Amino acid sequence: MARPLWKGTLGFGLVSIPIEIHTAVRDTGPHFHFLREKDLSRIRFQKVAEKDNKPVDKDELVKGFEYEKGRYVVLTKEDFEKAAVKRNSAIELLDFVPADEVDDRYFDKPYYLLPAKGGDHAYALFRDALRASEKVGIAKVVMRDTPHLAAVEAIDDALVLSTMRFQEELVDANDYKFPRAQVRAPEMKMAGQLIEGLTGDWKPEKYTNEYRANLMKIIEAKRKNRTPKLQRQEMEADSNVVDLMERLRASLGQAETTKRRATGGRAQTKKTAAKTRGSGRRRAA
Repeated sequence: MARPLWKGTLGFGLVSIPIEIHTAVRDTGPHFHFLREKDLSRIRFQKVAEKDNKPVDKDELVKGFEYEKGRYVVLTKEDFEKAAVKRNSAIELLDFVPADEVDDRYFDKPYYLLPAKGGDHAYALFRDALRASEKVGIAKVVMRDTPHLAAVEAIDDALVLSTMRFQEELVDANDYKFPRAQVRAPEMKMAGQLIEGLTGDWKPEKYTNEYRANLMKIIEAKRKNRTPKLQRQEMEADSNVVDLMERLRASLGQAETTKRRATGGRAQTKKTAAKTRGSGRRRAA
């Protein structure tokens, strides 16, 4: 198991559970380096002072806030430490709120919470109680000297902590102008039928990153001096304004055809399977 990113406690009321934070996502790449074209020499990037174009060593760097053009207030490490309201090793659960009331725009990055030594029972108890409540815990946590708002929720056997954005970080939707077009009842009905025709269970394995797959095929083909076989690229969307009802009808027909094929395929599979199992059960019936 990978080393934890953070160790501490998860606390609510007078209960304190020893836990570890582990990453819940992975960077699948691929990663690239900048090279000089003529000899594929790696490019190094240096920090250079704007005033004299001279390289600057790491120990010469300070952080400055530009309060007006060309004028800065310099902050020290001690200043940042003072700004941290509380530096501790606790995830403090402040509130529990209905899961469906939390706007998805607030969520940022997920992490797994694992019980530390001696915390298994308390962890399982809290996880199961949280799942039964259909609520998420809203907490504050300091990671890498940075305070975060966070949500704690039960997903399958895991407690998952997701860092969240504070309200001031979200752009107000009122800053934009969204359409308020008059929608006709037939359009609504047909659009609803299209949505219903494409409705299915959430299966994340269905959705793949074709761009990454194609890049890896290109890399492997170049390495072996071959021509890559790439996944078919989607056609560009037609940006011309067309009759919406015609597009809906065409889309609905396409969705129904796809669904019939899928249903027919499943029926054929079941029929074949029944034949394979033999006729003994039918005779017994």
